[in-house]
Amino acid sequence: MEPTAYPYIALGEEAREDDLLCSFRVEPAPGISVEQACNALAAESSIGTWTDVGTLPAGLRDRLKARVFSIEGHMAVIAYGAELFEGGNMAQVYSSVAGNIFGMKDVARLRLEALRFPKALVEAFPGPALGIPGIRTALGVHGRPLVGTIVKPKIGLDPKEQAAVVYEAMAAGCDVVKDDENLTSQAFNPFEDRLKACLDAARRAEDATGCAKGYIPNVTAPTEVMLRRAAQVAHLGGKFAMVDMVTAGWSAVQSLRGASLGLILHGHRAMHAAFTRMSDHGIAMPVLARSARVCGLDQLHVGTAVGKMAGGAAEVQRCASALTGTPSEEGSGVSGQEWGGTLPSMPIASGGLHPGHVPDLVRLFGTDVILQFGGGIHGHPGGTAAGTRAARQALEAALSGVSLAQFARGAGELAAALSKWNVEA
Repeated sequence: MEPTAYPYIALGEEAREDDLLCSFRVEPAPGISVEQACNALAAESSIGTWTDVGTLPAGLRDRLKARVFSIEGHMAVIAYGAELFEGGNMAQVYSSVAGNIFGMKDVARLRLEALRFPKALVEAFPGPALGIPGIRTALGVHGRPLVGTIVKPKIGLDPKEQAAVVYEAMAAGCDVVKDDENLTSQAFNPFEDRLKACLDAARRAEDATGCAKGYIPNVTAPTEVMLRRAAQVAHLGGKFAMVDMVTAGWSAVQSLRGASLGLILHGHRAMHAAFTRMSDHGIAMPVLARSARVCGLDQLHVGTAVGKMAGGAAEVQRCASALTGTPSEEGSGVSGQEWGGTLPSMPIASGGLHPGHVPDLVRLFGTDVILQFGGGIHGHPGGTAAGTRAARQALEAALSGVSLAQFARGAGELAAALSKWNVEA
C-alpha cells in the first residue's frame, strides 16, 4: 500500500493520550478496498474531502487529520486529535465521528462500535451532578437495587388517575414511579396538573411509609419548554426529571444538565434502536451510554437481556459498565477510558420485566441498578399494590440467595406473579 495513496492511514502508529478513539466495523462498497474505505472515513470525519483543494494550507492536514492506526479484518480504529473538537459540545463530537460518514458511497455498512474520550474532553463536560451516590442519598436506599414502575397505560389517564397509580405503587414499596416516554403534556393529562398531583401523591406515600420516594415526570419538549418544566419540578420540590435523550438530542440533554436545578436526570432512550439494533450498521448502544454519562445524565435505560427488548447480556453489560465500570470492565474495543472525577451513572433495566426476572437481573447488574417494571407490576392478578409487593419479594429472595419458588411459599403475591407469567423457579 502506497502511503501517498491513503494519507489518512498510519498502521502501526500509537494513539496519543489526548486522542479521541473510535472503533468502527467497516463493510466497503463493492469494488472498494477496506483501506480505501477507511481512508475515506478518516478524511471525511476530520479535515479531508473527496478531492484535493487549494484552500488547504501546507501542513494543516498532517496536523489535524484523523489517523487509521489499526485495521483487523473489517474492524478499524481511528484516532482523532483533540484540536478537532470543541470542549463541552457533544453535538459537534457526533457530527464529526458519526456524521457524513454514514452516508458515504465508499461504505455499504458502517457501525461505530466503541468510543473513548480523552481525559481533557471528559473534563470539558460536567458529568452527572448526583450520579449513583446522589440517587441513593436522595432516596435513602443503600445496598440493594432500586425498584420502580412506569404508570400504565402509557397514555390516556388524567392527572388524578395518574396520581392514584403513583401513590398505590409507592405505598406498596416502589422507590420510584415514572411517566412513560410518550406522555408529555397532552390535552387529557396536562404537564402542570399531572406534576402537582403526582408530587402530592409521592409526599403522601412518603408520609405513609416513612421512606423517600421519587416521582419522575417526563419533561421532554422543545428546549425552552423543557427547561421551564424542569424548573417547575424543582420549584415544587421534585427530585427527578426525565428526558427522552435520543429524540431530544445531545444539546437538549446538555441544556437540561447545564440548568443546574439539583434534579436527578433520568435518561430514556426512545428511538435508539433505529440505529443501534443492527449488528453491522449504526451506532452501538454502549457508545450512547458512555456519552450520556459524559453529558451528565444520572441514570439511563440500558436494556434487560431478559425482557421484551432486543439486546443480549453482553451488550447490556457493556452499557451498564459504560455508566458505572472501570475501563477493563467495559470490554469496548478501545479500552483505557479515564473518568477523573466524573460520577458514575445508574443503569436502568426496563422493558417487559416481571418479578420472575429478578434473579437474572441481579446476576446481570449486581445492586447498582433500577429494576423498573411496567406491566410486570400493574398486570399482577391482585393489581398494582400486589404487583409491587411481588417485585420486592422477588428482590428479597434474590439478594438472600433463596429460590423464587421457595420464597413464594410464604409470599402470596410472588406466588401469584410466578403463576401469572408461567415462571418455573
